[in-house]
Amino acid sequence: MPKVLVAGLINIETTLKVDSFPIPYFPVTAPLFGIQTTVSGVGYNLAKAFQTLGDTVDLLAMIGPADELNAQLIRSTLAKEHITGDLVLNRLSQTPQSVILYDPAGKREIYSDLKDIIETEYPINDFQNAIREAELLALCSINFARPFLNEASHSGKLVATDVHILQDPYDESKADYMHAADILFLSDEGLPSAPEKFIQTLYNIYHNKIIVIGLGAKGALLYEGRKRFMSLVPAVDTRSVVSTIGAGDALFTSFCHCYLKSGDSLNALRRAVVFASYKIGVTAASEGYLTDEELEEWVKKIYH
Repeated sequence: MPKVLVAGLINIETTLKVDSFPIPYFPVTAPLFGIQTTVSGVGYNLAKAFQTLGDTVDLLAMIGPADELNAQLIRSTLAKEHITGDLVLNRLSQTPQSVILYDPAGKREIYSDLKDIIETEYPINDFQNAIREAELLALCSINFARPFLNEASHSGKLVATDVHILQDPYDESKADYMHAADILFLSDEGLPSAPEKFIQTLYNIYHNKIIVIGLGAKGALLYEGRKRFMSLVPAVDTRSVVSTIGAGDALFTSFCHCYLKSGDSLNALRRAVVFASYKIGVTAASEGYLTDEELEEWVKKIYH
């Protein structure tokens, strides 16, 4: 099994189902079974998805004190999911939290409280030790992972990152992640130009091996600049959409997993689109993942 290092956020996520946006004011509302609290965050989502697909994962993250209730919930969840928590460190004053509102159409509104993670450093020695056996370094665009980028890009390992929403190709807060990435993912939300044009712009600046732009209900766009190869992989339907929360994380993780297996980017993205389609049939960002075997069965059904 491939070994993957993930560096990213773990938080406590509370989701609230609403009838529609915008939300009218009511003093009290009782959405029965419409409020759920789970362990989530991009780092956790990636680690759980990689683990479910059969990869071995080292997760580098930071949470609140050991005696904090939320930190204890995270520890017990990691143990339940068989995700090693040795590199999840109790270095924050409080564990980050998020609240996500979503409607029946899948639209979402996210409130994220990162607590003091932005200014807290992660020990570089722990990262240096962890990369030795990893085949892929999935570095989320969160501040504590920034000091890892230079060493990661010179490590000879495959480096992957998702910068999510990007309106400026020269965005100073994300440029170092994009420079370091062999595999670069982002969303089409807020792009200043058509995805086909923007993806070429990014390649001309950063020369990534592979760039993927998630297009939501339209699928995903792939570009391999050295081959001058571009392909649109349309979205597929596997089951009814409940919430699109975590769809991008699912697309990113499954692409990396399948690319490690096959070395074929188009093959990997087709599978990733199927994986993400199935994932959005549940509410929480960290749930709804297929195993590798289940994914292959769905791929056979979709692509015959």
